[in-house]
Amino acid sequence: MKTYQVGLIGAGFMAKAHSIAYDGMPMFFWPAPGMAVKKTIADLTEECAKDAAQRLGFRQGTANWRDIVDDPEIDIVDICTPNDAHYEIAVAAAEAGKHILCEKPISRTLEEAEKMRDAVRKAGVINMLAFNYRRTPAVQLAKKLIDEGAIGTILDFRGTYLQDWSADPDSPLSWRFQKKVCGSGALGDIGTHVVDMARFLIGDFDEVNARVATYINERPLQTGSADSLGNVKGGSGPKGKVDVDDQCCFMINFKSGAFGTIEATRNAWGRNNFITLEIHGTEGSIYFNYERRDELQVCFASDGGDRRGFRTIYTGPAHPYGEGLWPIPALGIGYTETKIVECYDFIKAIAENKQASPNFEDGYQIERISDAVLRSGASRAWEKV
Repeated sequence: MKTYQVGLIGAGFMAKAHSIAYDGMPMFFWPAPGMAVKKTIADLTEECAKDAAQRLGFRQGTANWRDIVDDPEIDIVDICTPNDAHYEIAVAAAEAGKHILCEKPISRTLEEAEKMRDAVRKAGVINMLAFNYRRTPAVQLAKKLIDEGAIGTILDFRGTYLQDWSADPDSPLSWRFQKKVCGSGALGDIGTHVVDMARFLIGDFDEVNARVATYINERPLQTGSADSLGNVKGGSGPKGKVDVDDQCCFMINFKSGAFGTIEATRNAWGRNNFITLEIHGTEGSIYFNYERRDELQVCFASDGGDRRGFRTIYTGPAHPYGEGLWPIPALGIGYTETKIVECYDFIKAIAENKQASPNFEDGYQIERISDAVLRSGASRAWEKV
């Protein structure tokens, strides 16, 4: 079985998720398409990198990400940094002939996304963007039902991603609130997940009409190098400017003729990781709530009037990826399993020399949508994608 040497750049909580996935993938999907060997991890300082290597099971750490890109033994470059580093690292990795797994969103700007897409296309390397929520078995089952025509012609789509971790104005100024680092706020951080699933399930966007808002204009500066997430008090010290969106809500005209809406906010008290999808077709409807990720709600028009309503399907062995997960429906999957499935698909794409999905082309298309949403938020008019 072929092995692939991995270099991971960035050692925050996403690095933990990716590291677990590399270890867990062959345990869930055996025989595995290949074995990932965690060779080198990069972080901001030598001390942090050494600690990350021990904590996450890498052979060594480095404070210079170019050590990974320049290492001829490295096959895969895994990018888990804040958004402002994606472009430089990805282009360098592509030019070095490395396969690339990159956390979402692809970049801060449409220009960066286009150059990243062009770089991997020119190099001919396998590339993937880590939109792992689409790999939830219930979402994959929704795709199967739609493709089979089980709910007929799609009429409309409604998606949300609601969180409350930044609803407190005293929570610290994470890099996720700084445009120079992240590019956009709630839209890029969480909204793009729903955009990815909408494209996956319904198809390409034609135009959007958006409302974008910033509710909290300044926040306490962080102390220390670690990024602060959640409703952690920032203290009474100096504050910094927030220059990205806290909330976005937009209407969509899909190229298929379907209509849709997406709302994303990190200021919704009481919502934790509330990703929902509701899809109506001429022959039925589908509803999914990530906080109940083992369940898919379906309703079919062919049901008799005395029993029409949403029924619950609990995902398990009979459903997408079920053969590699748990042997009984509703035993429960979590965030980690979606990352394991993501890792499996990525390694399989490399082993078969077939382009992964979603890839940098998808990331570029999503960045075009994000750009149109922000333009519409400023113009208050429909904007073409």
